[in-house]
Amino acid sequence: MRKQQGCGLLRVLLLLLGVSVVCTAALGTGSHRLDHRNHKHRHLGHSLHKHRQRTGKEGQVLHRSKRGWVWNQFFVIEEYTGPDPVLVGRLHSDVDSGDGNIKYILSGEGAGTIFVIDDRTGNIHATKTLDREEQAQYTLTAQAVARDTNKPLEPPSEFIVKVQDINDNPPEFLHGPYHARVPEMSNVGTSVIQVTATDADDPTYGNSARLVYSILQGQPYFSVEPQTGIIRTALPNMDREARQEYDVVIQAKDMGGHMGGLSGTTEVRITLTDVNDNPPKFPQSVYTMSVSEDKVPGEEVGRLKAKDLDLGENGLVAYRLIDGDGMNVFELTTDSETREAVIKLKKHVDYETKRGYSLKVEGSNPHIDSRFLTWGPYKDEATIKISVEDADEPPVFIAPSYTYEVEENAPAGAVVGRVHAKDTDAANNPVSYMIPRYTDLEKFFSISEDGLITTTKPLDRETQAWHNISVSAIEIGAPELWLSQANLRVNIKVKDVNDNPPELASNNEVLMCETVSPGKVIETVSALDKDEMDHRQHFSFSLAPEVAHNQNFSLTDSRDSTASIYVLRKGFSRLTQDVYFLPIEINDNGFPPMSSTNTLTIRVCSCDSKDTILSCNVEPYVLPAGLSTGALIAILACIVILLAIVVLFVALRRQKKEPLIVFEEEDIRENIITYDDEGGGEEDTEAFDIATLQNPDGANGFLPRKDIKPELQFPLRPGMGRSEANSVDVDDFIKTRIADADSDPTAPPYDSIQIYGYEGRGSLAGSLSSLESVTTESDLDYDYLQSWGPRFKKLADLIS
Repeated sequence: MRKQQGCGLLRVLLLLLGVSVVCTAALGTGSHRLDHRNHKHRHLGHSLHKHRQRTGKEGQVLHRSKRGWVWNQFFVIEEYTGPDPVLVGRLHSDVDSGDGNIKYILSGEGAGTIFVIDDRTGNIHATKTLDREEQAQYTLTAQAVARDTNKPLEPPSEFIVKVQDINDNPPEFLHGPYHARVPEMSNVGTSVIQVTATDADDPTYGNSARLVYSILQGQPYFSVEPQTGIIRTALPNMDREARQEYDVVIQAKDMGGHMGGLSGTTEVRITLTDVNDNPPKFPQSVYTMSVSEDKVPGEEVGRLKAKDLDLGENGLVAYRLIDGDGMNVFELTTDSETREAVIKLKKHVDYETKRGYSLKVEGSNPHIDSRFLTWGPYKDEATIKISVEDADEPPVFIAPSYTYEVEENAPAGAVVGRVHAKDTDAANNPVSYMIPRYTDLEKFFSISEDGLITTTKPLDRETQAWHNISVSAIEIGAPELWLSQANLRVNIKVKDVNDNPPELASNNEVLMCETVSPGKVIETVSALDKDEMDHRQHFSFSLAPEVAHNQNFSLTDSRDSTASIYVLRKGFSRLTQDVYFLPIEINDNGFPPMSSTNTLTIRVCSCDSKDTILSCNVEPYVLPAGLSTGALIAILACIVILLAIVVLFVALRRQKKEPLIVFEEEDIRENIITYDDEGGGEEDTEAFDIATLQNPDGANGFLPRKDIKPELQFPLRPGMGRSEANSVDVDDFIKTRIADADSDPTAPPYDSIQIYGYEGRGSLAGSLSSLESVTTESDLDYDYLQSWGPRFKKLADLIS
């Protein structure tokens, strides 16, 4: 068959649960129905061969449109659990005469595993249970070939097997459980949230995926739209303050909600959010508070708070003072953490002047919801009664502070000034004064009972120009002195007196070149004075009388508190004289005038042609302050020599080699172990283990080497074996082992002395074992203890 004939030569019968298959033939615009009767298939197939082409009247060749059967879609029901494979359909070709020469081949998705074909009859069976949710359709290809040659008899034809859905999947809420919020007091029908369920069944087939929503829990507060799953409020005026959370259960059922449908549920937790629907309210209409008259402005007097059942900004309350005679004396603030109204003192209160105040406070919501204005007003008022309590107030100074002046060097007892304080209480107690010592550690001042401050010693302005002391006024007769005490700062300025002579501003040496020219200024000097200088006061300079006519230097006063030093001659030599001392007299022109003589040191230095100083020969003045360079070099050289000697000594010690042969007199190490218990003698076999003395290796007498590992193993001596360990002659056994150890090259290079509790054969002392001591009492004679003196008498009496 040619390919142009398409599937016309390959007919298909679909036998599935007695349902016929519709195929459409492409014959012009017409259509034909394919049923189960085979003669119609043969007839239609025959017509395809008979009318391939026709010839027109004019000899034209008329081509007829091609025909092809559309049979490429089959159905098989999912989840079939019958005992036999499901017959999907049957393939049959027009060239199949029924003699078995035609073989049908099936390929594509699931061919050979899920779908199998009888190659003789063309019957297609599904061998496995199909699940539409895993795969909805399979694409297969069928072809008829010659059985003997496998040569295609028709072109391959492709068809689709669709898995027909059944209602085997319940609805599922993939995003549940849900959490939703809705404002309290919402109107009926307010949308809360939309829940959505999914059904894995085919939505295009039947009602398997047609879902209907219903509410199982949450009525009568909420409802759900059956088709959309939108949850809405069902009751008006739901109050958050009464109930805040609701648990709603929503069901989704397929099959349009009819009997037999599958269902799934989800939980929705709906929380009512707050709105400002409650006004603030003070728990009390009148509050009483008290404040002591000794409180300072800014201190807290009391607190009050209005309650609001709303949350967040809806529950915020703003407070303000709206009336009362204490509005200028008290102030109101709000605590940001506790949201309380805080009443604080704004001004001092006096019990003797006014003993009570009244305030009116308003608390209101700053954020008001316009929907609930009719539920207002959203504010409340309260009255505060504040009483002033009497307190024992400290004395009060007439002036806030005092500043006095006193001349320096004034004699002790000089008057500085007077302070005054009084008791403002009704008792008007007398007041005493004192100077706290921590403010006047040197005790320069004292104060009398009436507040007069005097000096106790002369003051020096240059040491301390200001004295800042505290004066305490104490109410006499007060029950608690520290509560009836007032402190005041007194500032005392020490007036200057010209009592210090001027000095040179710098004590540095003046460096001068040997080649200095006469008339050259080598230095400009200035002065300092510890006393205060008047703006018209200046220093004057002159040479001391004893050097006024010297031939080396001169001084010129510049009359601006400076002076210039000039050179009078040339030919200075530092070898002849390297230092010159020039006394200068300085006068401060004060009242009284003060003067002093200061010495200017001039050092002669060696300079180059550009008057750059090269050397001033200052080493003799520097060396006494420390070690010279030569001394440091000598110390370092000694240290290096000592280190070299130590290194050489260590190297010589390392080069000294130990002898290769270990001589017995040079390498004897002893390991003496002392025990405080008495041995049991030769018959005490539990004192030590004879087997530990056995050494299977022998020796031939060579001395051991410490620098090499023994390579030769020497045989045991004749007659040495395990039987010796059981020999009764222990003395010979030990001697033999000692000889073997001495001649064993593999033994350690030292001897280990071990002591055994064995006296040897023929010992005069006999055995020390206590085992034989208890065998008989006839041999025990302790009479000799009587002759040992009174110390052993008690022991002799016990034994005898």
